[in-house]
Amino acid sequence: MRDFLEFEKPLKELEERLEKLNKSGSERKAVPRLIRILQARLAKTEQDIFGNLTPWQQTQIARHPQRPSILDYMKHTCEDFLELHGDRTFGDDKAVIGGFATFRGRSLCVIGHAKGQNFKERVKRNFGMPNPEGYRKALRLMHLAEKFKRPVVTFIDTPGAYPGVGAEERGQARAIARNLFAMSRLKVPIVAIITGEGGSGGALGLGVADRIVMLEHSIYSVISPEGCAAILWEDATKTQAAAAALKMTGAELLKLGIADEIVPEPLGGAHRDVESVSQAVAQTLHTQLGQLLALSTQQLLANRHEKFRQMAALADT
Repeated sequence: MRDFLEFEKPLKELEERLEKLNKSGSERKAVPRLIRILQARLAKTEQDIFGNLTPWQQTQIARHPQRPSILDYMKHTCEDFLELHGDRTFGDDKAVIGGFATFRGRSLCVIGHAKGQNFKERVKRNFGMPNPEGYRKALRLMHLAEKFKRPVVTFIDTPGAYPGVGAEERGQARAIARNLFAMSRLKVPIVAIITGEGGSGGALGLGVADRIVMLEHSIYSVISPEGCAAILWEDATKTQAAAAALKMTGAELLKLGIADEIVPEPLGGAHRDVESVSQAVAQTLHTQLGQLLALSTQQLLANRHEKFRQMAALADT
């Protein structure tokens, strides 16, 4: 069953009317004509809504409960995915999935956040908020990838790292910092794909990459719009203003030089057609990996270093 967001209510009403007419089985001559009128109105309404999305509306799409996860992308783009578990220190964090897979004849290390798509699974995955052991697991896999000379691909979709007391006691900040340090000098290509939310250090812990690819309706930001509104204005009604001020959409980040490529989504969002968006991601990944694998290790590291130096220079201006 499809979930509708608040701003999609006009679409819900039109689709419900169409469904009733289609199920009515009426043989009245006016019914087919009415169906055609409603279908045309539905198509125009979709174009009007999704052609003029605000940053806050894009944030809502990025957080859609039916948005594809790393497992969906693995299913449609990779073969022989072998998931590996545990950080060899504390336990296995279900909010981070990682392992090795075959992508178009090439072996890859694949790591990503998982939120879950129903309540039971969301609880199991801690709503996509990793603990330190999740980042340590990711780091262990990245070192394996480096040892066997396999490119690393990360799928980012998290509201942020888990802020609980237990996570802090087990070294949350240090675990993320170690990932930033290690990824900055990892001797294999890294492609980060932001598929939904790229929230704060929780996203950055998998986001130091040679290429940063964003889906059209994904977001990438140092803080959530709600958190920004609470800190700057102490007013929850300022969330939409915060979303616009943060410049966190793919289009804005591409202009700023932080994102390298935007993958278009089906009208209405990636959850509308998982297979087509997966194939678009696969084609982008194939192109980006081809470019990166053509570089020497020395050039790869130099380019990565310069990429993030440029971001820092931009932040200072």
